[in-house]
Amino acid sequence: MIDLKALEQDPTAFAAALRRRGDIANLDELVRLARARKEVIGKLQALQEERNKLNEGMKKATPAEREAARDRMRGLGDDVKALEAEQRTVEAQRDALALHVPNVPLPEVPEGTDEHGNVEVRRVLEPRKLEFSAKDHVDLGVALELVDIERAAKISGARFAFLKGQGARLERALASFMLDFHLAAGDVELAPPLLVTAATLTGTGQLPKFAEDLFTVNFGPPQEAGAAPLYLIPTSEVPITNYYADEILDEERLPLRFCAFSQCFRAEAGSAGRDTRGLIRQHQFEKVEMVRFATPEQASDELERMVQRASDLLTALELPHRVVLLCTGDMGFAAEKTYDLEVWLPSQGSYREISSCSTTGSFQARRAQIRYRPKGNDPKKPEKPRPLATLNGSGLAVGRTWVALLENHQQADGSVRIPERLRPYLGGVDALRKDAGLGSS
Repeated sequence: MIDLKALEQDPTAFAAALRRRGDIANLDELVRLARARKEVIGKLQALQEERNKLNEGMKKATPAEREAARDRMRGLGDDVKALEAEQRTVEAQRDALALHVPNVPLPEVPEGTDEHGNVEVRRVLEPRKLEFSAKDHVDLGVALELVDIERAAKISGARFAFLKGQGARLERALASFMLDFHLAAGDVELAPPLLVTAATLTGTGQLPKFAEDLFTVNFGPPQEAGAAPLYLIPTSEVPITNYYADEILDEERLPLRFCAFSQCFRAEAGSAGRDTRGLIRQHQFEKVEMVRFATPEQASDELERMVQRASDLLTALELPHRVVLLCTGDMGFAAEKTYDLEVWLPSQGSYREISSCSTTGSFQARRAQIRYRPKGNDPKKPEKPRPLATLNGSGLAVGRTWVALLENHQQADGSVRIPERLRPYLGGVDALRKDAGLGSS
């Protein structure tokens, strides 16, 4: 959630910073409510001051003056109750609207309306110059009997796929390679639940705004009949970020760095007609996620570390890629700054997103009530808890890495070379070939 104190302190400046994202629905109403709350609190403070003066004056007042003061005090009490009720109403309206308002971008984020405003930061590895016509991952996967999309559609509908034989093993190898890469760098692995509550999704910003992109489970065991629905996670960022919901962490523990592999589920409600061929945009996919908990002062360094980690993974798999700083109009709802890593796809002759690394500042922490207690100089006077910063990033999207590996390492004879760093995870296999004896129809 946005910093409501900052909004109330200077609504004009806050709204101007937020409008760098473009038009924000209900922003004017939110500003009005912030000003209304401040006005109500001002009236309450004035009544409290008057009440204090009346109490003080009664010490030296005559009996008649004291009786008049008591009458006024009773009237003040009624006024206070009315203003307190008004304050609660204004705050409830403000909080409901604030759940739909995105995070404020950091000043260094470039302004823009869409992906055309993004800024390329660097490129890593040069794409191969193929001496033959590049096939896309679908043609390669079908020819090598790695994937079966038609039978998946028969069973589950569009945007699902069977991986088979070497294809399934490659996916498993990639996930294990990525996890080991993160563990070697010091991350703690979590295996998260795949079903979460509405409150959990509200904590990270998926609800209430993006309900149409989520898969809902509206039933459960008989003993739970009538229970609130659960949701399939769109990314393991959701359960892991909420791992410390409603808790206070000591500053000495920060930063905390976690990684996780999970299935992910997205309805892709707003992507009709996009990437309908192949495995790039599926309803069910696998991802290795990085999640960080940090102080606000640590967040910038942690973001750069995550971006470098994702880039190092792609380099280890010998996949050409670039790092792009997203503009204000292309960032996600909860992010205050985002880098995308885009991998080269020869069949498309372009770079496509394979990782997105963001700092959300205190936006998610405020929603999920995650705070930290700063180190203090006086142990008898502990510092007040403050919202910490949360960060998340793909490290990497497994399915898209599978796609990129096939396309970038395809050979003229139709085989796919396996990068050296990945071979131990495939039993030493150096290439995927149709004659490998695995996965026949």
